[in-house]
Amino acid sequence: MIEILNTRRIYRRLHFGKYMSVIAAYNEAWDNGDVEALEALIHDDCVFNPHVGGMTMSKSDILGFVKSGNTPTSENNRILYENDEVGVAHSIVHFANNSDSEAVMSFMRFKEGQIISMETGATPLSDDYKLIGSE
Repeated sequence: MIEILNTRRIYRRLHFGKYMSVIAAYNEAWDNGDVEALEALIHDDCVFNPHVGGMTMSKSDILGFVKSGNTPTSENNRILYENDEVGVAHSIVHFANNSDSEAVMSFMRFKEGQIISMETGATPLSDDYKLIGSE
């Protein structure tokens, strides 16, 4: 489920005929491991700066990560702001290597309806973390 908090959003028609915001489409494609959809959503010149280890990833790095099947999963995906130039999203992310889950904030820039850059920041959550109201 994706909660949308902003009112000014650009929707794009995806290759499979569905309309949704860029961030919502990205989240859905990521969650489903849909490499074809991600390839259409991520600009060829995309630069991704994740919050770990001073890394920089390209489009091919991101797609290779998804193809490996070792991708993190997320819950409570929220789009905090999105227009035709930028987007801000937040989610709880669980990693395949069983490290602590994290609350992740993502900032994205868009070009021609695709993600041209993305950066994340995160706060580690303890093993006993429970979302308030989830019980």
